[in-house]
Amino acid sequence: MNNVEGSSQRTLYVDGLVNARDLGGLRRLDGTTTPRAVFYRSENVDGITLAGWEQIYRAGIRTIVDLRDPNERASDRNERPSWIHTVTVELNGFDDEFWRDYLPNGLARTALYFLPHLEAMPNRAVSALSAIISAPPGGVLFHCVRGRDRTGMISLLLLLAVNTDPEEIVDDYLETVRRGDLRAAWSYENNEEAAIEAFCQSLGTSTENAFRAALEAIDLRRVLSEADVSPVVQEALMSWRGSVQPHY
Repeated sequence: MNNVEGSSQRTLYVDGLVNARDLGGLRRLDGTTTPRAVFYRSENVDGITLAGWEQIYRAGIRTIVDLRDPNERASDRNERPSWIHTVTVELNGFDDEFWRDYLPNGLARTALYFLPHLEAMPNRAVSALSAIISAPPGGVLFHCVRGRDRTGMISLLLLLAVNTDPEEIVDDYLETVRRGDLRAAWSYENNEEAAIEAFCQSLGTSTENAFRAALEAIDLRRVLSEADVSPVVQEALMSWRGSVQPHY
């Protein structure tokens, strides 16, 4: 099975989403695969239709973790079903001086900010992970606006936690890049992937290599330690809410 086929099998087909997928089904270093129907990633869920929410319900998803900033959430127009539990976690923290070196120059559109962000503000990522891990029973879907970088960072950390093959983690991130035309058409925007790639090339890297560099450098245990995560939460993270045997 090639990567395209694997991504297709993991796609969460929901009316109103074009970049949603299960983090399950990815190869782990011990030869097993990440459990299905535990964690899902997507773009903003505000466009989900009534039929789409029925699909979400049938998939077993009962919690949405929203990684966006308050001003982004304020633009939502549609109500959500009463059965879905929503948790908001402001992952970026744009009011922090950290962003002075990343927003004006375009770095915030790339994975080049992942490691510095985790080093400067580990509590933000850990708050997102804790919200996902401690959600009520049922599948958990987390999202930002386009499901690319904030969602990509949290996906990276979740997949690292269960010893996922690095090549699978990279390919999961690149799946969103491959869906650039589809995402752009759905949101009536231009596909920015070529411009982002050109920007990365101007810095001597690429979209893929910027992500690979972050993946290789991130020390998840250090992030958890610096955020003073309790052993109970760490075990829940490393076991994906008890779905796999944790490794230490």
